[in-house]
Amino acid sequence: MKVSQRTVRLELTEPLRISRSTMAARDAVWLAIEHQGHSGYGEAVTSTYYGLDAATLGRLLHEAARELARCATPESALDALRAGDLPAPGTPPAVTAAVESALLDLVGKRAGLPVHQLLGASEAPSAATARTIGITSCRAAAEQAGRLTRLGFSVIKIKAGAPDPEDDLDRVLAVRNAAPHARLLLDPNGAWSPALADALLPRYAGLGIEAVEQPLAPGDPEALAALAARSPLPVIADEDAVGFEDAQRLAGRVHGINVKLAKCGGVTAALRIADLLAGSGTELMLGCLTASTLGLAPAVHLADRARWTDLDGHLLLAHDPWTGIGGTDGTVRAGREPGLGVRPAHGAPPPDGETAGQETPGQETAVQETAVQETPEPVGGGEADR
Repeated sequence: MKVSQRTVRLELTEPLRISRSTMAARDAVWLAIEHQGHSGYGEAVTSTYYGLDAATLGRLLHEAARELARCATPESALDALRAGDLPAPGTPPAVTAAVESALLDLVGKRAGLPVHQLLGASEAPSAATARTIGITSCRAAAEQAGRLTRLGFSVIKIKAGAPDPEDDLDRVLAVRNAAPHARLLLDPNGAWSPALADALLPRYAGLGIEAVEQPLAPGDPEALAALAARSPLPVIADEDAVGFEDAQRLAGRVHGINVKLAKCGGVTAALRIADLLAGSGTELMLGCLTASTLGLAPAVHLADRARWTDLDGHLLLAHDPWTGIGGTDGTVRAGREPGLGVRPAHGAPPPDGETAGQETPGQETAVQETAVQETPEPVGGGEADR
């Protein structure tokens, strides 16, 4: 197998502000695995919150490529990944997810099957996706909400956690008035104390909020579970539910868990969590980081398994280098073509161009590195990982 990678800049249409930061752009590292005339692709995006810059991702993906060289075929490599035999122990979940994406894409193309069929689903999944409105003025939020509903969006996620909680309530009311029939989700990204959550949740219930994501600061899952037990709204864990063990700790104790492939380790890890949650009383939410269509595509192939779908990261970009999952009308759809069903958008450079191939463990893989552009807010560090 030949492995190559390339780093590109993803610019947002407008900066996205959440409670802990504002983001205007991020880098993505594309991984390409080629074997016998077919190529499969995956994407990992930079994240200050998870300590991953472009150089680190490039190095880790290069190390994963060296391990892939031990496998004779993409199929055997995918089996090894599912068994936990690669990548190496300690590899960040985002890297594992990107490698698995490329292998699924490649194996699907070699078999002539879309990824969802490789995973046992006969029909191509589709789902109404939430569309995120960041912390902004009431007028801007209302304008966005009205525009989104006219485009076909039926689910809107509103970011909260402004220094003055009344500003958030006013913004939610503005969105509710502009989109009276939309389902509304709220995401403070851990900005509230338990006391503040107790005071605010009944008021948001009165505004028709359907569920709230990670209202409390991450690091105390017991407090989150206790809040869920007394909350008038469903509580979804996000930052407190990174991987399987976190989900195991919270299953049956919160109303939902937001599973992001980049934080849990990919499709196989997400399916393990979905199986764990089945029948527990905790429902699955599929989320994402801001990324291209390539980065979101694997999750779209799982969209029929989730109660809530929040796969709009590609819709926040000024220019998405890939196409194939839709979403501009409020619905994401898995491609029916073999593999992930995505392709470079018109005018985009080939994803495996300008890089050196890797055939054996000893060769270098060229990486184009760029800096991550972030504008932290005074209210906290990190990055708008959504």
